[in-house]
Amino acid sequence: MKQLVHDAARRARSAATVLAQASRAEKDAALIAMAEALVAATEDIVAANVLDVAGAREEGTPENVVDRLSLDAGRVAAFADGVRQVAALPDPVGEVVRGSSLPNGLELRQIRVPMGVIGMIYEGRPNVTADAAAICLKAGSASLLRGSRNAARSNAAIVAVMRDALAATGLPADLIQAIAADDRSSATHLMQARGLVDLVIPRGGAGLIRAVVEESTVPVIETGTGNVHVYVDADADLEMALDIVVNSKTQRTSVCNAAESLLVHADIAEEFVPKIVAALHERDVLIHGDASFQAVDPSIVPVTEEDDATEFLASEISARVVGSLDAAIDHIRCYSSGHTEAIVTRSLASAQRFTRGVDSAAVMVNASTRFTDGGEFGFGAEIGISTQKLHARGPMGLREMTTTTYLVTGDGQLR
Repeated sequence: MKQLVHDAARRARSAATVLAQASRAEKDAALIAMAEALVAATEDIVAANVLDVAGAREEGTPENVVDRLSLDAGRVAAFADGVRQVAALPDPVGEVVRGSSLPNGLELRQIRVPMGVIGMIYEGRPNVTADAAAICLKAGSASLLRGSRNAARSNAAIVAVMRDALAATGLPADLIQAIAADDRSSATHLMQARGLVDLVIPRGGAGLIRAVVEESTVPVIETGTGNVHVYVDADADLEMALDIVVNSKTQRTSVCNAAESLLVHADIAEEFVPKIVAALHERDVLIHGDASFQAVDPSIVPVTEEDDATEFLASEISARVVGSLDAAIDHIRCYSSGHTEAIVTRSLASAQRFTRGVDSAAVMVNASTRFTDGGEFGFGAEIGISTQKLHARGPMGLREMTTTTYLVTGDGQLR
């Protein structure tokens, strides 16, 4: 298996060298061809996915995971459209980050260049296959895509379609390769292919991300889990707060930017807690609440510290009443995974204290946490949401998939 993975990486490096010379027009033409081919192959992709979904259900896979795995014609059209959106975005390669003329006459420019070969290790969600391949291609890099075993048929079908489209436009098919998922060692060999792979990005649950971070010898951008908080301040517009909490939690529960924890200021708890309990129960959300929440409805499950730290990815939420804004900030800094936090308030001072006090990749003021997304931020399809602080943080689009080179031009200067 090691030989197979490393051979794939070598082919990817060779293909990436060709891609580095391609123009934006050539890359965009390939992306448009990929998008059209994905739509044309919808029936085959969905048929492969039906087998994956059936196999997942036979193994007792939780329904929230099955939802992330499932494809239909609408979802295929959506990720194909995401590929088109990437084609329409400016090419980051060659962009001048900064430049200056040095006192000795040298012209200094820092420019964006491709990473080279990017490995993706991810769970479920076959749409990631198309998103990652498209973003890597536009950013000038080859992609090695190691999805999960339960999505193997779906991923293979998507990769085959994109490779054929690449070849038809004259670019190397090996710019996009699937790494076998039937053997766990393939992921290990990918993340330890130092010198052949330039960057590895894990995308999935906490266990997967931790394993990649701890075992990889290739540089890693960590896309973290989403223990996302919404804090309803004493000065909140309560109707707005109600809408934001419900949308953040229920618009789609199985994604990393869905709210998992609710904090309510004690000054408005008597009025707000009964309203939010009713609204969440109406949408079949299981609430893990403290005494203030249980007083409203004794059927509410008592909240534990484990609940405070849990990314449910399901119709569940932890909920507590806090005595102050500072108590909310302290709670979030203790339990947050650093993904997204939101405050609902009409107080500018409270908003400023909150945004300065929490330490996460995205902070929302009077807006749903569901907006933490590359597409919603205008980046096009994202490759993941980084919760670390080096190189990239937050939704990672095209620019985050490049590195930089210093181009120094002189006329004979010597040191």
